[in-house]
Amino acid sequence: MPRYFIEVSYKGTNYSGFQVQQNANSIQQEVERALKIFFKAEFELTGSSRTDAGVHALKNLFHFDAENLPDDNALEKDIYNLNAILPADIVIKRLYKVADTAHCRFDAISREYKYFIYQHKEPFLEDRAFYFPYKLDMDKLGQAAAILLQYDDFTSFAKRNSQVNNFRCKIFKSEWLIEENTIVYNVQANRFLRGMVRGLTATMLKAGAGRISIEDFIRIIENKDATKADFAVPPQGLFLVNVRY
Repeated sequence: MPRYFIEVSYKGTNYSGFQVQQNANSIQQEVERALKIFFKAEFELTGSSRTDAGVHALKNLFHFDAENLPDDNALEKDIYNLNAILPADIVIKRLYKVADTAHCRFDAISREYKYFIYQHKEPFLEDRAFYFPYKLDMDKLGQAAAILLQYDDFTSFAKRNSQVNNFRCKIFKSEWLIEENTIVYNVQANRFLRGMVRGLTATMLKAGAGRISIEDFIRIIENKDATKADFAVPPQGLFLVNVRY
C-alpha cells in the first residue's frame, strides 16, 4: 500500500502532546480527524518524534498508508483544504508520497530542539519561552553544553519509567545562543530520551546561575542517576525545530 509523509508545525499549548491519548486532545488526533473529514476514510498515523504536553514544533512528521489518494500535484492543493479543517494552532506544511518501506521515526538520522529563555518580563513570550530573571554566566553555560559532546550515556537526563532499551544518544550539536531577546539552548542528536532536553536545560541553568559547579555537572552526568538532575523547566520553552532524514 502506498505510504505518505505529512509534515506538521504546531503550537502545543492546548494539547496533551503529539500522540493520541485517552481522554485528552493531541496533535495526532486533530490531524487524523482532518484527514478523515477531507478524504472520507480512516487514517492511522505513526509519529516521528513524540513531544510532551505544551511543547511546540516547527517541524514534526507522521506517516500513513492509504490507497486512492491523488498524485503529488493534487496533494499540494489538498493541503490548503486540510489546513482549513485543522485548528489555527496546527498547520500542515507538506504531504507527499514516499517509498512503501519509509518510516518517519526509524529512518530519521537526527532531531533538533531549541529551548527558549527570556530574562525581562515580556507578555508576548509568555507561552513560547521560560521566564528566568536570574543572572546567568554564558561562559559556564557554554562549557556545560560542550561537555555533553564527550558523552553518549544520558541516563541521568531520562525521566523515570522511560521505556527504552538503552540510554545512549549521540549528540552532534550542543550550544547556547542569543537570538534576539532570548537565550536559547540548541541541541541536535540522533535520538532523545523522555524529558532529556528539559533535563539538560534545567541542570545547565543551575550551573549558569552558580548553583552548581561545572565539576558538579560532570558528576551528575557520570553518576547516571536521574534524581541528581533537574527537570524543572516548563514545556512552553521547548520547540522541536527539525527532523532530518
